[in-house]
Amino acid sequence: MVEGGRGDRKTPLLPKLPRDSDESEEEVVRTGTLWTVIAHVITAVIGSGVLSLAWSVAQLGWIAGPLALVIFAAVTVTQSSLLADCYRSPDPEYGHIRNHSYLQAVKLYLGGKSVWFCGFFQKTSLYGCAIAYTITSATSMRAIKKSDCYHKEGHKAPCAYGDSFYMLIFGAVQIVFSQIPDFHDMAWLSVVAAIMSFSYSFIGFALGIAKVIANGSIKGDIGGIPLSSSAQKTWRVSQALGDIAFAYPYSIILLEIQNTLKSPPPENQTMKKASMISIFITTFFYLCCGCFGYAAFGNDTPGNLLTGFGFYEPYWLIDFANACVVVHLVGGYQVYSQPVFSFVDRWSSDKFPNNGFVNNFYTIKLPFLPAYKLNLLRICFRTIYVASTTGLAMFFPYFNEVLGLLGAFNFWPLAIYFPVEMYFVQRKIETWTKKWIILQTFSVGCLLVSIFAFVGSVEGVLSEKLS
Repeated sequence: MVEGGRGDRKTPLLPKLPRDSDESEEEVVRTGTLWTVIAHVITAVIGSGVLSLAWSVAQLGWIAGPLALVIFAAVTVTQSSLLADCYRSPDPEYGHIRNHSYLQAVKLYLGGKSVWFCGFFQKTSLYGCAIAYTITSATSMRAIKKSDCYHKEGHKAPCAYGDSFYMLIFGAVQIVFSQIPDFHDMAWLSVVAAIMSFSYSFIGFALGIAKVIANGSIKGDIGGIPLSSSAQKTWRVSQALGDIAFAYPYSIILLEIQNTLKSPPPENQTMKKASMISIFITTFFYLCCGCFGYAAFGNDTPGNLLTGFGFYEPYWLIDFANACVVVHLVGGYQVYSQPVFSFVDRWSSDKFPNNGFVNNFYTIKLPFLPAYKLNLLRICFRTIYVASTTGLAMFFPYFNEVLGLLGAFNFWPLAIYFPVEMYFVQRKIETWTKKWIILQTFSVGCLLVSIFAFVGSVEGVLSEKLS
């Protein structure tokens, strides 16, 4: 049964008045807790990046590799703390204003051209993550097929399969899940995805330990994998830093996640605590997967720990781990795509308030399922969005290089620059004070790392495309 008419959005348009009152927020029921936020964060952070960390440690070596992981973890905790404080903005008339999204916070605190630049980097980053997750999911699905082939035909069998078919399958699944209205309706998906991320991270960690024990020695070197020239080594190191940068920050969706929290206690306190717990857990798994992967394979460390076939047996465990990757990335894709969907919904309704295509909702009632509010704009835009990410993933199916490029491109502006600048305004920190100098030094240092990683990652993508 279908009922047509104007539907109320669960996440309303931003109120015209700059206020956060019960009247303007009455349609939003915030039920998020510390644990649901931890699930969202782990789903966002532990993604395809964890699978490349053994390769990254192998490029950097036994000292620089683990140290880089710890430093990026500390940077992520710092920037997430700064950004969490920017969720509520003091207002002389209404007390405070909620910043429902990263872009809204930049508009309020910084305004001007900062909004345009932030919007460009944020949407590019979110869109890029969707492409990366499509590549990774297809790689894992293909790995399941190859694992079964190797088990039946032998490890030297020509078990070659393409990625395109699996990318199309993943895209079809995402078209369905993209009809989830918003973050408030997907806590269950994040919980499932977080469980999956723990599962395959732990399996990768356990297989690494088993391989080290079987070898009877720890492989690897202080300087990492040796290459024929210093230039090649430099490019590989920069790509490795880009991969690590991709594996950590989640600043572009932090405020959207924080906006799901109920209060009291204050949202920034809960968000900071959730970030600390989540980053501690993820860093533990990152160190285990990265270091034991390198210890197990040394100079032969694969680019993707679970699909590079450093492990062949037990094949069923490899299959299960890769299945967990796929299920997790179904949720991860949505975590990074929902902010884009929400932005388009709000902008369209504000721009075309009387357009039925944009604003009309039709209630669909199917047997044994809850009623669903169908909107034509959502179906059309979200389907096109998923189709475009799938198409680009098919054109650039380079796992390590794409991850490094995305991580380096977005790391400094979104994870460092804007959070630091907004924090200055929110806390009214004056120029050349001690805290201002410390945070600016922190920002400049991260900028230099980001530029270095970006240049090397671009070289890697171009080399793969031309080869």
